[in-house]
Amino acid sequence: MLDGWFLWFILFWVVVLITFMGIGGFFMFRKFLKALPKQDGKSDLDWQGYYLEKTVHLWGQAEKELLYELVSPVPELFRQVAKEKIAGKIGELALEEKAKAINHDLIIRGYIQATPKRDHKFLRKKLEQLQIDITPYEHLFD
Repeated sequence: MLDGWFLWFILFWVVVLITFMGIGGFFMFRKFLKALPKQDGKSDLDWQGYYLEKTVHLWGQAEKELLYELVSPVPELFRQVAKEKIAGKIGELALEEKAKAINHDLIIRGYIQATPKRDHKFLRKKLEQLQIDITPYEHLFD
């Protein structure tokens, strides 16, 4: 029979593995939900790709660098996903407004709208670090 320290060792690893599988499953399930088609036949990821494809030519180097700077606080593992989500939202706004180019105003508005409400505290902190006045965008934080 198992007894002593070996039993506790096995139990510890069972708990650790179940926890990691639960966390991984949670993120995989979220990705699965985003890939499900909506009533229009396209998923959130399809629309995001569409907006990115339609607006890729509107991005200048300075705007790309601003986007990279804005997503820099995101952990590296999730940074690419965050960057694509934010760029997709910026592209959506640009297409709605028929913008000729992506500008700083579009980037800030898209950044705020694409960021979950729980992360707005960090978003405000990053914008303050970059010395960007957020008073014209306060209505987007509601």
